[in-house]
Amino acid sequence: MLADLKVKQFLEETASNSPVPGGGSVAALSGALAAGLAEMVAGLTVGRKGFEDVEPKMKSIREKARAFRTELVEDIQSDSDAYNQVMAAYKLPKQTEAEKMERSQAIQAGLRQAAQVPLQVARHSLQILGLAETVITQGNPNAVTDGAVGAMLARTAGLAALYNVKINLSSIKDKEFVEETAQEVNHLEAEILHRERQILAGIKL
Repeated sequence: MLADLKVKQFLEETASNSPVPGGGSVAALSGALAAGLAEMVAGLTVGRKGFEDVEPKMKSIREKARAFRTELVEDIQSDSDAYNQVMAAYKLPKQTEAEKMERSQAIQAGLRQAAQVPLQVARHSLQILGLAETVITQGNPNAVTDGAVGAMLARTAGLAALYNVKINLSSIKDKEFVEETAQEVNHLEAEILHRERQILAGIKL
């Protein structure tokens, strides 16, 4: 499992001439790091004097961020698995008409999965931006820059994931799926950019 590698090992794998882990896995890792930072700032607020009123909210954020972090860590592997599924489908035999049909169906199924994994990463990234905004504005001010880094990582994770969705949509033949997914991609992209600008503009250092 990619997530079980040590940091240096993961970086070596990323830098190698192997296509996985690639941008999609790195996007998921960025999202997991963003969630971790939101979780950390919330944790640094809980139990601190002067923050009693927001403690229940911070505890809730800590749990939500932990859940996102756990799922995004799994997506590091899921994205690479989806890529490998597509590549395996392209290698299927195509001598007979039946083989060609089976190969085409396998490719299309793989491409859909390869689009759905990063789409979910982008959805989570937008939600993590919301958690980051709350810990930045209501959490321990001594950790405000940690929250800001989390917001920037969430933005990067979301936009990077959406690029991976787009490139897979270009090869998917199901027009209805492509149109519906493209609409969500456009919405997520605009909202992620807006939320990050809004969050960072409100930080005074």
